[in-house]
Amino acid sequence: MSVMESIESIPNPGRTIEGLRDTGYNFETAVADLVDNSISAGAKKVSVQVEQDFRGNVQLSVADDGCGMDRDGLVHAMQYGPPKRPDPASLGKFGLGLKTASTAFCRRLSLISRPSGHAPAVMATWDLDHVVNSEQWLLQLSDDPDEEALKHLDELAQGSSGTVVLWNKVDRLLRDYQEPAGSHARNALAKRCRELRKHIAKTYQRFLDKSDDRARHVEVRVNGDPVDPWDPFQKGLSELVAQESVEVEGTGARFCVRAYILPRREEFPDDKLAKEAQLSSDMQGLYIYREERLIHAADWLRMFQKEPHSTLLRIEFSFDHKLDDAFHLDIKKSQIILSDDLWNWLKDRFLTAPRREAIRRYRQGRRKDITDKAKNAHEASNNSIRNKEAEVGGAEVNISNPNAGEVTVKNQHGLFKMKLKISSAARPGEAFVQPAEDVEDGLLFEPAIIEQHKAVRINTQHPYYHKVYVPNHSSSVTVQGMDSLLWALCVAELSATTDGTEEAFKDLRYEVTRILRKLVESLPEPESVEDADVA
Repeated sequence: MSVMESIESIPNPGRTIEGLRDTGYNFETAVADLVDNSISAGAKKVSVQVEQDFRGNVQLSVADDGCGMDRDGLVHAMQYGPPKRPDPASLGKFGLGLKTASTAFCRRLSLISRPSGHAPAVMATWDLDHVVNSEQWLLQLSDDPDEEALKHLDELAQGSSGTVVLWNKVDRLLRDYQEPAGSHARNALAKRCRELRKHIAKTYQRFLDKSDDRARHVEVRVNGDPVDPWDPFQKGLSELVAQESVEVEGTGARFCVRAYILPRREEFPDDKLAKEAQLSSDMQGLYIYREERLIHAADWLRMFQKEPHSTLLRIEFSFDHKLDDAFHLDIKKSQIILSDDLWNWLKDRFLTAPRREAIRRYRQGRRKDITDKAKNAHEASNNSIRNKEAEVGGAEVNISNPNAGEVTVKNQHGLFKMKLKISSAARPGEAFVQPAEDVEDGLLFEPAIIEQHKAVRINTQHPYYHKVYVPNHSSSVTVQGMDSLLWALCVAELSATTDGTEEAFKDLRYEVTRILRKLVESLPEPESVEDADVA
């Protein structure tokens, strides 16, 4: 008879605490985990300070005026994987965030706290080097807290309860610069702080916005300046086009999903509001909220590719702590995993109509945008061809019936009758290359007669024009090269056509159009200049 033996297996302290540094945090999500703890502690104010001394050493502190902790509470908070919090709706979930988020960037983490203004502050510290060298899980306690951290707490909490998280020995925030305190290092740190502000503005929008009653108001400052909320759905400007409240079977809990379509850039009341909306293809997708806190943003969860034609569509997906297990919330609280049924419901049912409408509105604006930009894009081509028209020569074309589009073509093979698009110049000098929206059968190009000149009309609604011409509108030489090629093909067609080959040439243009449509499918959608600035 076999005997099952149970043996306590304690992880090696040094290897474990070093390994937990690599849980995948970036700087913004790491600091957000600290802000979560402050909000869970009932804080009304949170202050984030990121400083760099004259040697280039970086120090971060996050202070709040929450309920604070006594000595036992401090030890409990610094424990890796402590017992569950009494409030399951807390923004903190696994009891790992404070430690893993902090040590992802620093080798010395301190927590300074007091439960009231009359109680002395106590400091607990995880020093990774101390743990590695001692080979023991030794948490250091002190009744003599860091002076700067205590000053930060006093300035914020005004003599009441509160907590400060302090990072020292910060070794993973900035890359190694030749001059750690030089301008390049300081500029890099300033950029990280700007990105942090944006992340907090987006993540805690419902807490930062005094007018939003879904979450209690919390003031957050970064380096002394208040963070203003950023609403991805631009309430009051966007249109709510679909919404559902769905109960998840077996949980008794519901999630809410809403689809918003933002205005096109030119439809915003002013440029400032349009810029604040961050209209770029990178910002489309689902925005997932747990307990009113954004945990994952601007992602289609592999449902769709991000393409500019979906730029105007943003989806709100909100749930509470009761669905944590159902949605497989990860340690960083940064992403969820949807069941196959829910994923398919979102993709094939809920999102179908909003996506179709968002794409329609985007293309409506894009069509006008392309038409406007195309107006002057071919001016250099027209001038260049005009100078060479006589030298190029080719067939003689005369209009016999302008209303019916009938012409006679005289070339080396004889005299033939055929039909051509007869057009007038839309603007002065546009007699050889003309951008158009009504090219026959959706072909990329067609021969035409404009102001008695042999010409080419180019379809601005064809994907080739959108993906190849539009990104090169600012390059006169490139546009002239493409225009010259298409004009030459049309002139050559007229020079070689006969009664028996007219349809064959049209079939050739159809095949070229079809092939180019397929070839440009894999090319990226061009962003507007404004989009590129935002991104």
